[in-house]
Amino acid sequence: LRDAGDPVELARFYSREGADELVFLDIAATVENRSTLVSLVGEIACSINIPFTVGGGIRGLDDAEALLMAGADKISINSAAVNRPELIAELADKFGSQCVVVAIDAKETEGEYYVYTRGGRNKKDKKLLDWAFEAQQLGAGEILFTSMNSDGVKKGFDCSMLRKLSRFLDIPIIASGGAGTLEHFKEVFDYGMADAALAASVFHFGEIEIPALKNYLITQQIAVRPPATTEILL
Repeated sequence: LRDAGDPVELARFYSREGADELVFLDIAATVENRSTLVSLVGEIACSINIPFTVGGGIRGLDDAEALLMAGADKISINSAAVNRPELIAELADKFGSQCVVVAIDAKETEGEYYVYTRGGRNKKDKKLLDWAFEAQQLGAGEILFTSMNSDGVKKGFDCSMLRKLSRFLDIPIIASGGAGTLEHFKEVFDYGMADAALAASVFHFGEIEIPALKNYLITQQIAVRPPATTEILL
């Protein structure tokens, strides 16, 4: 874990830079047995004009409602959904599937992907494809898949598994874990068949700029929203 700066200032920066969506994951909330920082979520929501997904520490309908009332557009659940899958259906019934993102952290062990909870600390007996399909059936609107084998390594997304997920499910797949170069983003959309790609450190530390990434993807015939702050290069 590295301190990447003030979340409100970073959110404003990414909104100006042309990010399509902001994902704020309070990764310590579940481990520390507390709710997500609602006041911070509200401050971020007031500072940006792009869709905003929030996750971490959501244990029930009240937690989700507090975040949506604070300005989140979607909520992301992980450990709580694994521990009590019916939570997905409860959230979808009350707020709509479009608000419910099920985040899945999974790690490959001897050729099989197993689900992990509590920030990647606890291995469960659930297999990735089985759990992703169950989440879809319960009402998840999107799956945010983080490949623990790829996360932080910056050697590319786990495109083989993403391709399997995309073919297996009917709902959008957000790829997470492994971004390091412009080419990795092209690969995740082309071969990985992801609907969206999430990255953190390459943006936080200025290794990749969002306008440059979008311009690159456009030249590679990847359909993305044009960057708002720069001229499109064709």
